[in-house]
Amino acid sequence: MSVDWMTTHRGVLRWAAVGVPILLAAVLALLRGQLTPSTAALVLVLAVVGVSATGDRAAGVASAVSAAVAFDFFLTVPYYSLSIYDRDNVEVAVVLVVVGLAVTELALWGHRQQVAARMRSGYIDGVLGLSDVIATGSDAALPKTIGAAMKTVLGVDRVAWTAGEPSPNAPVVGRDGVVRTDGRDLRVDRRGLPTDLVTVIPVSRGEHVIGHFTLVAATRVVRPGRDQLRAAILLAEQMTRQERSTGTASG
Repeated sequence: MSVDWMTTHRGVLRWAAVGVPILLAAVLALLRGQLTPSTAALVLVLAVVGVSATGDRAAGVASAVSAAVAFDFFLTVPYYSLSIYDRDNVEVAVVLVVVGLAVTELALWGHRQQVAARMRSGYIDGVLGLSDVIATGSDAALPKTIGAAMKTVLGVDRVAWTAGEPSPNAPVVGRDGVVRTDGRDLRVDRRGLPTDLVTVIPVSRGEHVIGHFTLVAATRVVRPGRDQLRAAILLAEQMTRQERSTGTASG
């Protein structure tokens, strides 16, 4: 089940998370003579795990609670009551909830890794695309092309190329993907890029700064991760390739 499908059908998933364990417990109640409460609970665990594996925290919690209540109502004495007299059955109901929560958190971690991998793949595609632009000799369009790619990667409002040194007071994106100003790490992954200042990515050729990209994030808080910022650095460095190719052609 893809992340996109779950996003589109989240309401359906959450209703199913509540309804499926109840329906399953009702069916198992018809087989009470052939099943022990522990066996029935194992069947309910499968339903809880199936829902929790989607990574939707609300659905996972709802499924776990629904399974515990349905187990109590249909499969423990006194039947069709929310009372539990047997200590073992109480423990089983608690386990149903704990399993649902644990599987949900594991699935959420897996989905976050999947999204991060897709984003990194997108950054690499962007750099490769710029390499094609350079190879075809579109030097005049290169700064705009790089700026557009940076805007997509970082989610900022505007990116512009300016020749020469940046302002000494501007926050600077370092090669390690950390944004600093006056030696301080701005922790933009939590606080976001400054909205009242432009952030800059200097581009150097040797020890000489040939120019810089300015990042404007004025209309909303943007919180790029370090991978995104490092990808922006790689994109910015394509300008040095233009400089080298120009120098080679002149020679």
